[in-house]
Amino acid sequence: MSEIKVHRNHSLPLGEARKAAEKVAARLQKDFDLEYAWKRHVLHFERTGVHGELHVTDHDVRLEARLNFLLAFLRPRIEQEIDEQFDKYFAAPVAKGPAAKKAASAKSPAKAPGKKRT
Repeated sequence: MSEIKVHRNHSLPLGEARKAAEKVAARLQKDFDLEYAWKRHVLHFERTGVHGELHVTDHDVRLEARLNFLLAFLRPRIEQEIDEQFDKYFAAPVAKGPAAKKAASAKSPAKAPGKKRT
C-alpha cells in the first residue's frame, strides 16, 4: 500500500479553512472520482483503491491517503494535484505595497514555508 502525506500551516479562521478544504475535496472528486464527507473537522474521502482523511485545524491542514497497489502509479499525479490545491487555498495571504515587495525580494527562492511531506 502506498501512502501520501501532505501538511500545510495556514493563517485562515477555522470556518474559512473548512471551506478551502471543501474546495480541495471537490477538485479531487472531479479529477479522481472520490466521494467525501465531513466528520467533525475531518474530511474523509474514498473510492475503490483510495481512502484517506483531510484534517483541518485552526492552524494547519494535513492530508493522509492510502492507495492500493493497483493505484500506486497515480501517486505522483495525486500528490502534485494536492500540492497545487493546498498552495492555492492555504497559502499565506500576499501583502501589498512597497514593504511587501522589499520583503519578497529578500526571501530566498528555496523551499516554500509551511510545506511538509513525509
